[in-house]
Amino acid sequence: MSLNFAPATGALAALDLLTIELAGAVAHIRLNRPAKRNAINDTLIAQLHSAFISLPAEVKAVVLSGAGEHFCAGLDLSELTERSVAEGIVHSRSWHAAMDAIQFGRVPVVAVLHGAVVGGGLELASSCHIRVAEESTYYGLPEGQRGIFVGGGGSARVPRLAGVATMTDMMLTGRVLDAQEGERRGLSQYVVADGTGFAKGCELAARIAGNAPLSNFSVVQALPRIADLSQSDGLFVESLMSSIAQGDEAAKERVRAFLEKRAGKVEKKA
Repeated sequence: MSLNFAPATGALAALDLLTIELAGAVAHIRLNRPAKRNAINDTLIAQLHSAFISLPAEVKAVVLSGAGEHFCAGLDLSELTERSVAEGIVHSRSWHAAMDAIQFGRVPVVAVLHGAVVGGGLELASSCHIRVAEESTYYGLPEGQRGIFVGGGGSARVPRLAGVATMTDMMLTGRVLDAQEGERRGLSQYVVADGTGFAKGCELAARIAGNAPLSNFSVVQALPRIADLSQSDGLFVESLMSSIAQGDEAAKERVRAFLEKRAGKVEKKA
């Protein structure tokens, strides 16, 4: 699927490590450090945070991708500096804030993955809601081999996708998963041929953008939180969210349209 993207203007255009384009209700945010394999430095994480909290009101879904041959090779180690414990905590929390702005932001995010999805790149991908992996995609968590630990939210998000055992294996042994293995373990929902991921991501984002906004918001905000609750508490919150979503006028219009369409099909058969 091809959308007619146009460059963003204003504050979004000033984020020089990102390329941001808009096509109606869909935004495309692309990491733009191809020479560094889109490795994340302090400036890039700050710009990602700014981009996701500054999306125009008309945007209903986002496609996140990476320029060049890789989605994201993780933390930019060339800019890694010695930090005190306190400084390290602040640095980690800045990543958490950016990832939370993606996972718990206003709109669903579709990540298009290719090449390296390593370390912080996997942490970034795991904060998105849908992940489309091209066949060239490979996943790694080399922190254990480098004497460090994940600090961008990976320990909270990746096990929810692939399980604690898989993450433990990847971190302790340096095991790398290819696109097919990643899909089987939950790191992506789709695997597509190389060069077709962006079209698939746009197709999914356009479909998502057509949903009732409150329904999308409920899925993004409530579903992961309900999953963390006890069953009884989760079922209660589900009742609240279900009632709120069904009471939204946009949702009512969609239900009426569906019923009218179904009634029309029944009349034709008769």
